[in-house]
Formats: sequence, structure tokens, C-alpha cells
Amino acid sequence: MPQSKIVIYGGTWCSDCRRAKRFFDSHKIQYQWVDLDNDTEALGYVLTVNNGKRVIPTIVFEDGSVLVEPTDAELSEKLSITR
Repeated sequence: MPQSKIVIYGGTWCSDCRRAKRFFDSHKIQYQWVDLDNDTEALGYVLTVNNGKRVIPTIVFEDGSVLVEPTDAELSEKLSITR
């Protein structure tokens, strides 16, 4: 299976992360999940992207764009999903 081009950086304890994962799952959009509690390199990346802050979920898309703590509406807009 090809690796997803969308990466969600977060933590299992984070309710916003779980909501983002549910959004992708409900729309059958593949993504890669990176648990920052188990990946110090990924945590460093998130800190860099967010100016030293651990703000999650941080979602990186194939085009290189990043959304931080996006709402479902922001994700829908980014992915051109209409309901």
C-alpha cells in the first residue's frame, strides 16, 4: 500500500487529534498518524513548524501546506469536500 501524503502529528490523549482522525476516516482519506509521545524527531518538527510550541494536531498535506488545530470546516475547505 502506498504511504499517505497527509501526516497528522498529535497525541492519543488529544481530543482535537481524535476528531481530525475521525474526519479523515469518515471521508475515507488515508493519512499517516504520528504519535508525538513516541517520536522525538517528529516532536522537534512540530515545535519548529509552530515556533517552539507543541500545538496539535499539526497536519501536513502533500502540497507542503500545514494546518494547525483545524476545524472540520477548515479541513473540508482544504480538501475541497462539500457536504
